[in-house]
Amino acid sequence: MAQEVSAQRWKEHVLGELIPAPAPLWKLDGIQWLLTAGSLLNAIAFFSALPFASLYLDAVTDLSAVVIGGVVGGIALIASVGGMLGGLLIDRFGAVPLMLLGLVGYVLIYAGLAQASTTAAIVPLLLGLGAARLLVEPGGKKLMSLAADPDGRIFRVRYMVLCAGAIVGPAIGGVLYTTSITAFFAVPAVFYTAYLVFVVLFRARLTALETARATSAGRFPLREALRDRRLLAASGAGIVIFFVFSQLDSMIPLFMAREWGDRAAHLFAGLFIANAVLALVFQMPIAWLSDRVPRARLILAGCVGFALAFGCFWASASLGLPLLYLGIVLWTLGEGVLLPLPDIAVHELADDDRKGTYFGVAEIRYLGFFAGPSLGGVMLPTAGLYFTVMGLAVFACVPLLAGRLPRRSR
Repeated sequence: MAQEVSAQRWKEHVLGELIPAPAPLWKLDGIQWLLTAGSLLNAIAFFSALPFASLYLDAVTDLSAVVIGGVVGGIALIASVGGMLGGLLIDRFGAVPLMLLGLVGYVLIYAGLAQASTTAAIVPLLLGLGAARLLVEPGGKKLMSLAADPDGRIFRVRYMVLCAGAIVGPAIGGVLYTTSITAFFAVPAVFYTAYLVFVVLFRARLTALETARATSAGRFPLREALRDRRLLAASGAGIVIFFVFSQLDSMIPLFMAREWGDRAAHLFAGLFIANAVLALVFQMPIAWLSDRVPRARLILAGCVGFALAFGCFWASASLGLPLLYLGIVLWTLGEGVLLPLPDIAVHELADDDRKGTYFGVAEIRYLGFFAGPSLGGVMLPTAGLYFTVMGLAVFACVPLLAGRLPRRSR
């Protein structure tokens, strides 16, 4: 009997080393939950106001639609290009001090927007949101990566938090936008203030996390990060994914308006809510699969989901609304698989003392949000061309994500 027990324990030990059981997605430690809570505050603040920026500019300024699009796109552009600088500063001076500076900037900008009434004041304040973002986002991601387990599942939890913010934030902002602009801009100011207080209260723990994981002193030159082909591949994959993903908020509503007229607004609202809810539901099984399916196959499956979704959206014009909702299910599957992967890739690539620089460089992916609506708008009048190109474009991320990344730590 003793020999059987010993043999069983030896078997469990060996199999445990070869095929360890993946930790549940929700099984995070204390510091990981702290960082996740901060991400939730950030997400609610972001989604409560920024999705309404175009409507606000159109209502209170004399700017043309082209200029309004440039201002809103410029927020992402500043955060994207400036993210490199933000990442370098974070590695040089620390994530916590730079995040505090960025959060103070957020609070002051939204407080200013609550009082601003002229175009000359509103436009610079909105563009200032991009500058604040380039300090907060790379710093938050660096701390998450330092606290993360080797599998990077905290970034899938972060994605779920963003989805929750995409549900709660617009619900708050939608109500306040029609009642009081002052209250509308006060809400994100309050949430960013809460995030600021949160970082101040736990500053010692967050700073200790960064200090304990540092592996070398000194600066990490940007030119060395830009020579890392794996980082460039992951960043390029992010651009491709965001280029395609941006179509849901930009060109798909215009296609629906052309096909369903006045019904389009209600239909799209239903799709948007369904997308956010399904993203939360699907992330658990996707995380389970990610520990059991080779990454290349998972990436390919995500691309197929996006491609089939574009096909369903196109066919819905002639075959009816059920295909529209089937499309959003397939879209959310593709989104749930692909959107967290660039952050997971950077987490795996970067040494602890250069994570700020790596995540800063990776912010270039937001160029996809800038380019996607622009090129999509050129192709949309020819629906066949638009849906075919978009359905195929997403597959460009497969070799970038699957071919140049290190093997997952087990």
